[in-house]
Amino acid sequence: MADLLITGGTVITVDEEERIFDPGAVAIRGEEILYVGPAGGELPANWKPRQIIKAEDKLVLPGLVNSHTHAAMVLFRGYGDDLALQEWLENRIWPLESRLSAEAVYWGTLLAIGEMLLAGITAFADMYFYPDAIAQAVAEAGIRAVIAPGIIGINPDAAASLREAISFCQEWNGAARGRITTMLGPHAPYTCPPEYLAQSLAAARDLDVGIHIHLAETEGEVEDIKARYGMSPVAYLCQQDLSGVHILAAHCVHLEQADIHLLAKNNIHVVHNPGSNLKLASGIAPLPRLLEAGVSVALGTDGAASNNNLDILEESRLAALIHKGYTGQPTVIPAAEALKMATVNGAAALGLKDTCGCLRAGMKADLILVNRHQPHLYPRFNPLSALIYSARSSDVDTVIINGKIVVEKGELRTLDRERIMHMVEEHAKRLLQ
Repeated sequence: MADLLITGGTVITVDEEERIFDPGAVAIRGEEILYVGPAGGELPANWKPRQIIKAEDKLVLPGLVNSHTHAAMVLFRGYGDDLALQEWLENRIWPLESRLSAEAVYWGTLLAIGEMLLAGITAFADMYFYPDAIAQAVAEAGIRAVIAPGIIGINPDAAASLREAISFCQEWNGAARGRITTMLGPHAPYTCPPEYLAQSLAAARDLDVGIHIHLAETEGEVEDIKARYGMSPVAYLCQQDLSGVHILAAHCVHLEQADIHLLAKNNIHVVHNPGSNLKLASGIAPLPRLLEAGVSVALGTDGAASNNNLDILEESRLAALIHKGYTGQPTVIPAAEALKMATVNGAAALGLKDTCGCLRAGMKADLILVNRHQPHLYPRFNPLSALIYSARSSDVDTVIINGKIVVEKGELRTLDRERIMHMVEEHAKRLLQ
């Protein structure tokens, strides 16, 4: 890490005032942002940068946040496409997952991290198996992550899985200079009976960590939970004692108005996954109604087996476009709202609202530079519109996390890209043997 000054670019803060400085500057001391404001503004006394990044022709903004994924599922990318959800799970994904090893998850996670870094993602929320391997990959790569061991209450080893997840949280929460934090990951209402869900919530409360859960993803799930318990999946979750527990709920596609009220009342952070929900034909979440009710909504890619990429800029564009078409209202989900979901709302969903997600003094130095000198980004009218409706993940030039440059001029600095791709190909082949 070095003291950095980024100057001359268009700085999009995504702060509460939605300030944009053009030209602007960001000063970084160690891991933290020291100054955000106009280029040429007064920097703190007795501070001099060791490195200056001239950001003319660049957008400078907070790092993007992928608020729901299963990173190692890149191992299954392209295997089992164009199938119905249950057929996809039962005949393609679950058989391969039963053969997974910690080593395969490690290499798969590294590939996913490399893809996310190159796409400007500086933090992600992961729920999967072999969490120690995931944490090892995160620590080495330099990214920020909230890792939730996936636990399933209907499995024979459910009690042991919860104990192991608790131990993981105790060991890894706050590791890698604070870049790794943890949650517990009870998979979904239909795989976690009431007693098991209650135990998971109580453990999260004791550990002071959050819960990462799939919720109301499909019509089948809603019908199943109503048949079993006489209520919706959201009501099923909210009948538990949620006091003192941060909740990240992925999908929330099939909701009644009463469900939306419960989500808002209980301050549950919803993660919209438009690409995955479209590909699996799960439906379209009622995003405008969620936002209108005051629910904080972030964006996720889900796993690359059901998307098939890890590109939050693409999810931002989908979130803006789908709901305009679906509602018939072109003013629904403007570019500024889509960017908030990809940054500050994502940080809040991960329990990191005081750490990252916007550019202001005192926050961790997690930010990206996007190259505006591209044919598809001219003419230069509105930087927010350009970012959401026109920019591509390949336009990301520089990525900084915790004050450290991890991508420079579109190249990974912390990971061996060629070796990772080779190892993932080898492990994917072994899974099919």
